[in-house]
Amino acid sequence: MPKLIKNAQIVDDPRSVVKLAEDESAGTIALPGTPALLPLAVWLARRDEIIKSGVPHGVWLDANEGPEAIAGDLDHLAVIGVNFPKFTDGRSYSTARLLRERYRFKGEIRAVGDVLQDQLYFMKRCGIDAYALREDKDFAAALASLDDFSESYQAAADQPQPLFRRRSV
Repeated sequence: MPKLIKNAQIVDDPRSVVKLAEDESAGTIALPGTPALLPLAVWLARRDEIIKSGVPHGVWLDANEGPEAIAGDLDHLAVIGVNFPKFTDGRSYSTARLLRERYRFKGEIRAVGDVLQDQLYFMKRCGIDAYALREDKDFAAALASLDDFSESYQAAADQPQPLFRRRSV
């Protein structure tokens, strides 16, 4: 079973990430019987069917997809994945912050795709709280990297007050 960093622990990842093959469509793909992260297109095409199934599926947003498309459905989603297709593509950082700050999403935001240890601290600052690292990465070292810095100057999703507001006089 694949691994995941969640709640500052390395755990088994019970969810698969479903991707559409070139010959598949959102309306006809077979829905898994176990919890999975489904592409946004599948959620949009089959939302009522997915909710009615009772299986706690989540949705993953590609880097070019914003959270606006699911803003009205957040109560039905326990997990939202944000995809990092390449480590140089930072659009999903913005998606995570929007989910936490604008839409007040309280569920799990999971980084999927090309997730590297160097990025975890900054992902955490944006509100991401679960990390599906690539299989070839050292999960123990990545977990330790979440605490690379003891303090941050700027406000972010994980600390809404900047340092100068938090300092005691």
